[in-house]
Amino acid sequence: MIVHHAYVFMVDGMEETECLTIVDLLRRGGVDVTTVSVMKKKAVHTSHGVVIKADQKFKKVDFSDADLLFLPGGGLGVQNLYAHKGLKKLLKSADLDKVYLGAVCAGPSVLGRLGLLKGYHATCYPGFEDQLKGADYTGEGICVDRHIVTGIGLGFCVDLGLRLLAILEGQDVSDKIKAKIQHPDCVAKAANH
Repeated sequence: MIVHHAYVFMVDGMEETECLTIVDLLRRGGVDVTTVSVMKKKAVHTSHGVVIKADQKFKKVDFSDADLLFLPGGGLGVQNLYAHKGLKKLLKSADLDKVYLGAVCAGPSVLGRLGLLKGYHATCYPGFEDQLKGADYTGEGICVDRHIVTGIGLGFCVDLGLRLLAILEGQDVSDKIKAKIQHPDCVAKAANH
């Protein structure tokens, strides 16, 4: 059985729910997820004052098996993500190898500022569109274009996590998790039968 590997980057100022929703759904679906702090310590202080401890610090991780690299949003969070030279180098290299790159809310601005969205459709939190350099901004809740997956904000994170799970593990796995978590689509279907 193939095990897919995802790395979710954690940073001071990130939106904690955007980060952990993706981690939760991918792990439920069997993806091996490692949370990675790009700060000096494993513990990060989120945008709403929650302290979360990452699995690893950036410099301790070998990303060679990555199937997905994911960036959460948060205004201060994306500044801290973009300030990390090693992460920027990793994202550029992963893009060349067509590793899946996921980002939500303000997170896609990091990819945009690195020039990785040129010629791609993408979405992001309103107000960050000008940082999606060379992208065709869609304004959609979730946008998938080849190996780049972007989301507009927290309100779409459950569906974004399920979409990423479908990409990595298949639609059947994603649909099973969707039903188990009582997704509104599944509850509505059950109520109508």
